[in-house]
Amino acid sequence: MSEAPSKPGFSHEKIETHNFLMIVLILLVVAVGGLVEIVPLFFQKSTTQVVEGVKPYTALQLAGRDIYLREGCYNCHSQMIRPFRAETLRYGHYSVAGEFVYDHPFQWGSKRTGPDLHRVGGKYSDEWHRIHLINPRDLVPESNMPAYPWLEKTPIDADTLAPRMRALRVAGVPYTEAEIAQAHEAVKGKTEMDALIAYLQGMGLALK
Repeated sequence: MSEAPSKPGFSHEKIETHNFLMIVLILLVVAVGGLVEIVPLFFQKSTTQVVEGVKPYTALQLAGRDIYLREGCYNCHSQMIRPFRAETLRYGHYSVAGEFVYDHPFQWGSKRTGPDLHRVGGKYSDEWHRIHLINPRDLVPESNMPAYPWLEKTPIDADTLAPRMRALRVAGVPYTEAEIAQAHEAVKGKTEMDALIAYLQGMGLALK
């Protein structure tokens, strides 16, 4: 009578009955899949080459971006216009990776309770943004956006800007020593409201 064939080393039964082995294999598969999708992006010009006209944030805009993140604006507003007719008719040219080379991290997002903000730069005046941030319902009665009146009276913490700019330079943003040295003076006397408006007014100007 012949002997029964031996089971292979990695049978379904062995994998499914050993939690640790299954976890290791799942992590391995996810890691390989992630590398296959992510690594090629580091070598594609469409994702690494800056779109003409895109410049690093000024000190004031950089402070505004940090306030944008701190206040959670990305929870309701995306910064990615999809390449569909309905999107481009409403918001303008679709977003491309080259516009966000200097964003660390980028704020594309998928949540869109409020309008997309990618091309909001220059669409409204500074005063419009100021009124809208102090009380959105003064301009848009149906808005459910919270008000941010304290931004108008809160000065920018200028001492943190130079270290942030140096950190971004390590990440590839081409700030010069002169720009870093002038950061403190550039935001002197400015409020967080001024900074956030400067950030909003600089969004999406490179492509129209």
